[in-house]
Amino acid sequence: MASLALKSFIGLRQASAEKPHFTIQAKPISLNPSNHRRLQVNAAKTSPKVTSRNLRVAVVGGGPAGGSAAETLAKGGIETFLIERKMDNCKPCGGAIPLCMVGEFDLPLDIIDRRVTKMKMISPSNVAVDIGQTLKPHEYIGMVRREVLDQYLRNRASENGATVINGLFLKMEKPGDEEAPYVLHYTEYDGKVGGAGVKKSLEVDAVIGADGANSRVAKSIDAGDYEYAIAFQERIKIPDDKMVYYENLAEMYVGDDVSPDFYGWVFPKCDHVAVGTGTVTHKGDIKKFQLATRNRAKDKILGGKILRVEAHPIPEHPRPRRLAGRVALVGDAAGYVTKCSGEGIYFAAKSGRMCAEAIVEGSENGKRMVNEAHLRKYLEKWDKTYWPTYKVLDVLQKVFYRSNPAREAFVEMCADEYVQKMTFDSYLYKRVVPGNPWEDLKLAVNTIGSLVRANALRREMEKLNV
Repeated sequence: MASLALKSFIGLRQASAEKPHFTIQAKPISLNPSNHRRLQVNAAKTSPKVTSRNLRVAVVGGGPAGGSAAETLAKGGIETFLIERKMDNCKPCGGAIPLCMVGEFDLPLDIIDRRVTKMKMISPSNVAVDIGQTLKPHEYIGMVRREVLDQYLRNRASENGATVINGLFLKMEKPGDEEAPYVLHYTEYDGKVGGAGVKKSLEVDAVIGADGANSRVAKSIDAGDYEYAIAFQERIKIPDDKMVYYENLAEMYVGDDVSPDFYGWVFPKCDHVAVGTGTVTHKGDIKKFQLATRNRAKDKILGGKILRVEAHPIPEHPRPRRLAGRVALVGDAAGYVTKCSGEGIYFAAKSGRMCAEAIVEGSENGKRMVNEAHLRKYLEKWDKTYWPTYKVLDVLQKVFYRSNPAREAFVEMCADEYVQKMTFDSYLYKRVVPGNPWEDLKLAVNTIGSLVRANALRREMEKLNV
């Protein structure tokens, strides 16, 4: 499939007219990474067979969501096309991935720049709390560069049979009936700098939109808008002696100066640090917040040289509509970024894989046509699995990011060993960890105490400033 010669228009043969049955007997798909080498599905006949070819699916967007979706589709017998406009794209994100993603997605260790085992949470008054004391010897947070991770996942999809197209998706023509194809129009580039590209079209049976927060696929299905944050990041090369400090350490700064509703960060990369911040409510002031973040860390990054400046929208919640017909959204296009932490890499890759698995299962490894009901299984599974995580982090952001006193309380709370254990267990393994009732009660009392002390401190500071 990867060697398929692309013409200016790639069409489909019609599916057979076999009448569908209405009973479903499907074997569940194992989520064990070792079983993803070749995905096999046994499903009942629920839709017409695709004759003389396999089911054809286009994945628009080549980030973690698109790469993971394309790989799973190709392994599952689907004729797969992955369209990515910028092969060297460097999305401005912190680049943190949980430990479970390394094993679950079979990532090689050499694409992980740093293994973070220590974190500093720094309050508005510059009180620093060390985090990481509960980590086991083998546990860490991986730091990656998106241009490295994304390229690796696209290459792996190609090795498994996906056709990777360097092109810009333009628009999509919707089918006239349940079995007619979607027609995607895109501009294909040959890799030459300054090349105008060639307009081409592609017919497919289903589409996965993995094209980010500004998704054109989402617009094509009227998926609706969502609130979004602006993330701003600078890659800074700092002196070697200062880089030693960040060898396995990440910093997070909170306060109205660095962001009124998010946090600033200094995350280590291979030979430099990423310094950034984000905001939903004050997008026009993002450069001011970035300057404040640099100032808070200035002694540790003094003498640094800015290598790259990056900015990008980050969704704040899922879109109102994530599925229409045989088109589904995944990753940032669907709005899968967590509140409070702003994490999205793992959820992008996971949603891409889950969506592709639903297509493979529904199509009986590419032998049958799929419909909206098949793709809806992905949404139902996603919401059931991850809704609690999103809800908990949404509540935390509303409680602790609303004011500097609340942020002071949050940082104070982070010093608690029980809080650190619960936080890291939830983050590293992507599950909401059930707590100890007695410890939870003590935590609630301590949190209230922290909030009271922080507000008292604020009133005293206000008196001094009068």
